[in-house]
Amino acid sequence: MLAAMPDSAPSPLSAGGPALRDGGDACPGTLRLHRADDGALARVRVPGGVLSADRAEALLAAAGRFGDGELHLTSRGNVQLRGLGAECGGGLAELLAGAGLLPSAAHERARNIVASPLAGLDGSPALGERLAELDALVCASAAAASLSGRFLFALDDGRGDVDALGADVTLIADGDAFLLRIGPGDEVFRIPAAEGPRAALRAAEAFLRAARDSGAWRVKDLPDPVRSELVRAVGATAGPAEHQPRPRTAKAPEPGTHGPGGTVETTPGSGAAPETTPGPGYAPETTPGSTDALPDAHRHVNPHGPAHTAAPDHSPPDPPASAAALAVDVPLGRLTPGQWRLLTATARRYGGELRLTPWRGIVVPGPFTGAEAADALGALAAAGLITSPRAEAGAALGPAGRLPVYWSGCERRCGHPHGEWIDVVATPDGHRISYVRGERRDPPATVRDDPAALAAAVAAARARAL
Repeated sequence: MLAAMPDSAPSPLSAGGPALRDGGDACPGTLRLHRADDGALARVRVPGGVLSADRAEALLAAAGRFGDGELHLTSRGNVQLRGLGAECGGGLAELLAGAGLLPSAAHERARNIVASPLAGLDGSPALGERLAELDALVCASAAAASLSGRFLFALDDGRGDVDALGADVTLIADGDAFLLRIGPGDEVFRIPAAEGPRAALRAAEAFLRAARDSGAWRVKDLPDPVRSELVRAVGATAGPAEHQPRPRTAKAPEPGTHGPGGTVETTPGSGAAPETTPGPGYAPETTPGSTDALPDAHRHVNPHGPAHTAAPDHSPPDPPASAAALAVDVPLGRLTPGQWRLLTATARRYGGELRLTPWRGIVVPGPFTGAEAADALGALAAAGLITSPRAEAGAALGPAGRLPVYWSGCERRCGHPHGEWIDVVATPDGHRISYVRGERRDPPATVRDDPAALAAAVAAARARAL
């Protein structure tokens, strides 16, 4: 039932062109594993990143029973299990299906949906009902089973955080309506909120028809005339287009407390959880010139996980008066069993759910009193999670105002950032460093096996990009 995956094709960035369906969909799932040096890898889709405490415990049980025990967050708010045995398929699928994490075997790699992790908490629209509806529609569509594991839906509460991620189909809350965006373009179409999830599914099905001849995986990979015709066809049933440029920078929830107050949303299957105001954008950085955050030569940072991370600042922030939610960042997206168990216990005590973010962080809805928030953040910080913007975490991300540095162990660059970043790829000839701006890439520089020279080259690339 569970098969190891073939070697993957290079990413479109490394190949210099669009990704076409000429080598099979190489994205892993839970019924089809990726073969890695440390065992097999399974990627569990978590639509919107929303996990009930029970489902979080089921993932921990799966990681411990079949893998190395750790849980790895992805740039789409999903979870990866590593170190799996090749024969674990039946047991893993049974455990996940029993927890409601595998509602449709045919669609398990098509359920790629990101959502604003703080939606609804500060008076912005709650997205739980629409998220559950979209997921159910995708799983009920025979055509949607053909979507690649790279195709992405996004539900944005209007603040622009996940709209900036460049999804293939984006719904943006706007009053009593959604704005529907197809691919990375600046045109949007206004539709009634109740029709949003079905309109998003219809757009995805229209993409599949449009991609039949080109073999494109994603909307941005379509030839320009075909992409333009797709947008026109989708818009024909939605009314006139409106011009709304897509945000170019995605802002993650700042570590710490969010709120207080706001509405309380019940996400189906996960329990009640209020939501809050987002903080300024934040992403931790690698200390320029340091070799501490460099990947071990025998273990890739991406997709296999890093070997080293700069020590985070565990100092808890000043206690708030109250909080509707807590947010933490996860150094390089890797969670130990103890960290995951603590997060799950915190969720179970307060709001009943965890929200995994596309920036490898976690939001824990409350509500919390000021003392409860301070105690919870102190425990999470002591466990090694990032609870304050003062902290730093290793090599994969960077703060506002400084470009992120993304380390990849192969040409696929799974989970790379969007927009601008410094790209570092391990190759047989050394580490290749380049500055990426959208679809453009500066000529790369290659540094051979010299950690100090590599750190200096990365720091110099970041300085040139300022």
